[in-house]
Amino acid sequence: QVQLVESGGGLVQPGGSLRLSCAASGTTFSFGAMSWYRQAPGKQRELVASVGSSGSTNYVDSVKGRFTISMNNAKNAVFLQMNSLRPEDTAVYYCNAISLRTGEHWGQGTQVTVSS
Repeated sequence: QVQLVESGGGLVQPGGSLRLSCAASGTTFSFGAMSWYRQAPGKQRELVASVGSSGSTNYVDSVKGRFTISMNNAKNAVFLQMNSLRPEDTAVYYCNAISLRTGEHWGQGTQVTVSS
């Protein structure tokens, strides 16, 4: 059974940085695409950034220039470097992975809180 495990969340002051990691277990196959979503209290889950197996990336406008998504060479882990964090970045961040073999998978989420 494929599982995605996130780490790296926490409390940070405005302007600070965090690096989120998401690693897959239970599979030896690579993913075609991996993404980070976030959901703030009272809001819908939104796509923050995605990366394809070719290395192509996409970002929501609000994080462009501040966040960087990357995938490891084995294409079974994804990272999100978050710089210049703002209070509005506060949310639960979820890892998502898509495989042609095993379908779509979600992590359990990691809390990111930006506050002074």
